[in-house]
Amino acid sequence: MTRERYPTTAEVTEGARSLTLRYPGICRLGAVGRSRAGRPLLMLTVGQGTRNVLVVAGPHANEAALGGATVLRLAGQIAAARERGEDDGSAWNFLLCIDPDGAVLNEPWLPGPYTLRGHYEHFFRPCAAEQPEWLPRDGEVAAARLPETRALVGVLDGLRPVLQCSLHGIDVGGSFVQLTSDIPGVPERIGKSAAELDIPLESGSSDAFRWPSPGPGVYVMPPVSDPAAGDGAHSTWAHAQRYDGVTAIVEVPMWACDRSADTTPHPAADQALRTAGAALRRDLPTVARVLDRIDPRSIGADSPMLRTVRELVSIGPELTADWDPAVRPPDAAPLPPMTTAQVTSLQVYAQRIPLRAAAMLRRIGDVPGATRLVDEWCEAYESAYRPRWVPVTDQVEQQARSVIAVYEELHS
Repeated sequence: MTRERYPTTAEVTEGARSLTLRYPGICRLGAVGRSRAGRPLLMLTVGQGTRNVLVVAGPHANEAALGGATVLRLAGQIAAARERGEDDGSAWNFLLCIDPDGAVLNEPWLPGPYTLRGHYEHFFRPCAAEQPEWLPRDGEVAAARLPETRALVGVLDGLRPVLQCSLHGIDVGGSFVQLTSDIPGVPERIGKSAAELDIPLESGSSDAFRWPSPGPGVYVMPPVSDPAAGDGAHSTWAHAQRYDGVTAIVEVPMWACDRSADTTPHPAADQALRTAGAALRRDLPTVARVLDRIDPRSIGADSPMLRTVRELVSIGPELTADWDPAVRPPDAAPLPPMTTAQVTSLQVYAQRIPLRAAAMLRRIGDVPGATRLVDEWCEAYESAYRPRWVPVTDQVEQQARSVIAVYEELHS
């Protein structure tokens, strides 16, 4: 199911049911749990092999539609191969959406038009504690408070997959893959695909700022004992390692920024990072001041969006501590020579976070102050990076090819 429109969660479910009817005996659909709001967490299994692959769509609510489309693309491709008698002994298991409650809050945007302003007009992403892939830091997985997290861990424990693929997407940037173990051959495969589809490779991702990179657009997570592993150390990505499984986090942009692939040295990295850090620390308090001026009776005491806005406006300084020379601790190791791609990724990050906060605040309370920030910051975002839309079909194709590349190179 690949088309020039993102599917809703209901359409992904219907697509999965259609595959079970088209390929009886090959495809099976069942529930592995329920969300906080009682929605079923559905898993589509293709094949009967003993070597399990798990593909997780929608771990971040604002990225669920792309992941759902990719799941249907991959499931249909693999089911057709099984029907032709092509069977390598694997069973592919697709979680259609691990956060359906959050996904539906983004769905007003899915019909289009696909503009950056339209995207942020309907944006939602939960706070960190309500994202299903993050585990308790005390190591007690059973204590995970989200039913979605418990369901995902249960699937991992039951399947013991050789490969887990977590499907993600970004608004502006390039395509990249994060791995929990190095897999030779992957950089060449995803690079070839990205070039064919005219999608830049994210060659300096802020998500993997201190991770080694065996090739453009590929990053390898350090051991969980290494502080550089960051949040990945407390995630379902790392959980798969206890069964000798590898996790691949596959990211594809909605809008491409060609500077994301520029590996030449940045001509003024120190000043650029200082400016980006200062802007982030300035803009998040600006959102906080708008929030403080809204009558609490008009927005309620609590909501998923309000919890995220409050989290974001409270953590501005720590978001820049790793990379802004103006606030890095005096005893911190010096930054490595920074490429244009690395600086660009951090600049995009510094603009994206306040924009997300303002966009969700606007949805909570549609007041002039919040609307003005969204309008101004969307315009500044576009002006700074001149992003170009990547067709939905190409986004899905790149994500699906990346999953297949990781799987095939893992078992080559």
